Amino acid sequence: MKSLSAYVKKGLFLKPVVEEGSDVIFIVDYEGNILYCNNAIKDLGYKDSFIIGKNFFDFIEPSILFDFKKNFKQCTQRRYSEAVEFQFKSKDKTYAFFEFNSINLKQKDGLDGLILDCRDISQRKKDAEELLRAQKAKELFLANISHEIRTPINGIAGMADLLSQNPSAEDQTLYLKAIKTAAENLKVIINDILDLASIESGKLKFEKINFNLDKTIKSLVDTFRLQSQERGIKLHYSKDSTIPNVYVGDPVRLNQILINLISNALKFTHQGSISVTVTLDKIVNKDYFLKFEIKDTGIGIPKSKLKTIFESFSQADASVTRKYGGTGLGLTIVRQLVQLQHGTIKVMSEENQGSVFTVIVPYKQGIANEQSSKSKAGSNKSLQLQNASILLVEDNDINRLYAGSILKMWSCKFDTAENGEVALEKFKNSHFDLILMDIQMPVMDGFETTKAIRKWANEKSKVPIVALTANATQKDIDRCLAIGMDDCLTKPFTQEDLLKILDKFLGEKFHVIESVELKNANHTSDKIDFSYLEKVSGNNKDFIREIADAFIKSIPNSIEELDKHTENENWIELARVAHKIKPSITLLGVHNLKDKIVKLEDEAKLHKNPWQISKLSKEVSAELKETLESLKVQISFYS
Repeated sequence: MKSLSAYVKKGLFLKPVVEEGSDVIFIVDYEGNILYCNNAIKDLGYKDSFIIGKNFFDFIEPSILFDFKKNFKQCTQRRYSEAVEFQFKSKDKTYAFFEFNSINLKQKDGLDGLILDCRDISQRKKDAEELLRAQKAKELFLANISHEIRTPINGIAGMADLLSQNPSAEDQTLYLKAIKTAAENLKVIINDILDLASIESGKLKFEKINFNLDKTIKSLVDTFRLQSQERGIKLHYSKDSTIPNVYVGDPVRLNQILINLISNALKFTHQGSISVTVTLDKIVNKDYFLKFEIKDTGIGIPKSKLKTIFESFSQADASVTRKYGGTGLGLTIVRQLVQLQHGTIKVMSEENQGSVFTVIVPYKQGIANEQSSKSKAGSNKSLQLQNASILLVEDNDINRLYAGSILKMWSCKFDTAENGEVALEKFKNSHFDLILMDIQMPVMDGFETTKAIRKWANEKSKVPIVALTANATQKDIDRCLAIGMDDCLTKPFTQEDLLKILDKFLGEKFHVIESVELKNANHTSDKIDFSYLEKVSGNNKDFIREIADAFIKSIPNSIEELDKHTENENWIELARVAHKIKPSITLLGVHNLKDKIVKLEDEAKLHKNPWQISKLSKEVSAELKETLESLKVQISFYS
């Protein structure tokens, strides 16, 4: 070995080049004894004087030592070797990931040794592990999302099939409600994905409008009230009465944050309570840092999972997704919505004891009399587009029927086209105040059609064009606007979504009339609100009279059954009768009575308080009799 030591001392391996290099360079003999290392060894906490004379194998991670020695021996038998991975112990006892390329001095200089050029690949390993973890998480997400999407689609298809088999009126109501629920679930899943895409692309915008904090949250909590009652969960809401009520911010995004957190609390709480509290955390430069706490007595979150529950495509456990459903995106969206508003979110939880999510968001104080006038105007008015002319361009029959039915319900003048070529022809020959334009269509798509319309050299070419598109990413929306469209309405859209678009572009053409609900509010003797029946029947008088006659004939027997089961304290049968009456009351728009019947059914099912059930049943019976008499009078004058 003296000859090898001499080789090192003479610097025949280009010592000046390697001494200050970033890679760790070793020269070792075939037994692993270290004869040289360069200055890069200091990155591992060692001095070269400490390393030289030690055995290389003593620094290798014990679990891989056997395989490493086999690879090392193979290196002694080759001229060159590449990318041999190993873990080398640092001075702090941790192991860093390295790989070496080796040059065999035996082949070149007849010496029993190797030059090892060792590169730190710890970051690369970390990145690879993170990528693998992300890939597995996304694979799990895709499996979950596939299940989540198929479930409501199967429900919609199944209920639609049942509806085609001429079910009873009660079953029709039940099936339609199931279809609507499934469609809403499907929309939530899609919106979660789109919201995350918008957030991550940096395209999400926040409104700055005045909103009433107490009313906003009370209304939101009330939407969860029935669901919590059905599950036997107490839902509480409280707000510090000493803090202001009106703030400037985005109430829709606040709702989105709280909906996710309350939904999660309900999903994972099987007994006990959920509380939503609002307090003031601090005031800084006129910013009110409001603290929202959502506390539950649910299953809790394992300590090991608390750090990952805000990550994309992540739930505390895969079994949680299978049992409770969900995309695993809700909390990711919540965290990002909070952070984008310069707020914070944290969670405290203990398994089987419950969780507390705390959100703090800064808002400026608002002015009470400047709250959105649109919401006030919309509360007691219904809008009918009696003067506007709209061209609906849509190749899908069902989508065309859906949008057309809404426009027809609003007494709007509209025409339809199944592709861009037909639309262009109708545009040239007629006047339209607005065009609803599908994007993906045969013959001529929405982009080509819009370009053709914009080239038209007269005032008609300035008609507002609103894209109807299922491609709802910001990139798709930007393309629609760049091509010459004025706005986008993403599918699936609700009546309210369409109304906002029409209001935006055709507000001056709206003919505002008092709704039937408002008229009835001015006549306390009128207990029936026919607006729902008018809406679903297209104001078909014969249909409405037929429904009313059926109610007049059937309700006396129902009243008799209510009274009998109340007297006999047969609460299960009482709940059944209440359930049977409920759809008819809903159809006729007897709003106050409907709430009482829902409560009666719930109380009777639980049958915990006989006195309360009996009292409520007698009130329902009395009001049903009044409703019956009122209906007889109203229907006789209805025309």
